[in-house]
Amino acid sequence: MNIKKLNRLNELMQGQVDSGAIVGGSLSVIKDGKRIFSGCYGLADKASGKPVREDTIFRMYSMTKPITAAALMILYDRGEIDLHDCVSWYLEGFKNQKVLSDDGTLSDVKRDVTIKDLLTMTSGLMYPDRVNPAGNKMADLFDEFYRRAERGEAYSTVEMCNLIGQQPLCAQPGDIWNYGTSADIIAGIVEVVSGKKYSDFLKEEIFYPLGMTDTDFWVPEEKRERFAEVYIRDEKGELAPLEWQHLGLVYKYTKAPEFEIGGAGLVSTMGDYEKFAQMLINGGKHGDKRILSSRAVRLITSSIITAEQARTYNWDSCIGCGYGGLMRVLEDRAVSGVGEIGEYGWDGWTGNYFCNDPVNDISFIYMIQVAGGNGQRPIRTLKQVVYAALDD
Repeated sequence: MNIKKLNRLNELMQGQVDSGAIVGGSLSVIKDGKRIFSGCYGLADKASGKPVREDTIFRMYSMTKPITAAALMILYDRGEIDLHDCVSWYLEGFKNQKVLSDDGTLSDVKRDVTIKDLLTMTSGLMYPDRVNPAGNKMADLFDEFYRRAERGEAYSTVEMCNLIGQQPLCAQPGDIWNYGTSADIIAGIVEVVSGKKYSDFLKEEIFYPLGMTDTDFWVPEEKRERFAEVYIRDEKGELAPLEWQHLGLVYKYTKAPEFEIGGAGLVSTMGDYEKFAQMLINGGKHGDKRILSSRAVRLITSSIITAEQARTYNWDSCIGCGYGGLMRVLEDRAVSGVGEIGEYGWDGWTGNYFCNDPVNDISFIYMIQVAGGNGQRPIRTLKQVVYAALDD
């Protein structure tokens, strides 16, 4: 591999800072288990002027989802759940569900939502969305959650999962891919099956064994100085601090939440997430710590949605990809434009992105804090440099 070619990554990342696309960020490339490139750029917080460092703590948002998929597969390896189990066996709120179509028609579900439906985002569950009838109902629930949290009465993880299950689905279970609260429900199932708080399960089964000491659902006071600010574009197109919360996140990470959000709630550092990514690419093992069986890893890193389900799977970030355990899986390199067949990973609402390429044994992790991200082009160009460097 031509390591010198990777110096171009510094120029591209600094260019994102200089152009105002990001306030700051971090990039890491690992090949064959060794970090071959890393860099920190710009500021973690404009107000204080503190720079991004290797130990800067970032909001993960949906990069929480692969960790939740791994947590579920720990139970799978132990025979404590089956992917075809009905969610209603674990969460009462998923009994007797309804489907609310776009025309306002309410109908009974044809079958129960299964754990596999959650893992593949084919459950019919919505995120809050005021332009969709089912999403509108979910938005009402999340608004009530915020009100209760402000009064000190926030729902717990299992309570919130049961309430989510009582909201109408946007489609029949298993019919279509639809991005929603499925990963949050998996966290609730993990709680019920394990008998532990979701955060405790993650710490005992994943974080502590891997040495992920800065990954959690909140940031303690002694670590707040390392916590990056999150930004959003204002009316002038400039990045300003984001004042509101998203997807059920409350308290601005200043204390442990009652609802531990399996789809969006974690914070982490570059170093911590590298360990998780390496565990996956090594078939469930990192160093002498085995977290998952190699078969469980292959299951969640392979595409397991059908062509019929995938007709709604049309995001720009998923071009040329199938979908596995809460992650995209690259199937057509010619369509995607960059990457390798079998590459898998996911991203987050604040622009974070990670992927593993098992063929070339590469982990690529990109951390920024811009609400809504900046699209896929900046990430693709960075990856193009990495793949060009594979040639001597």
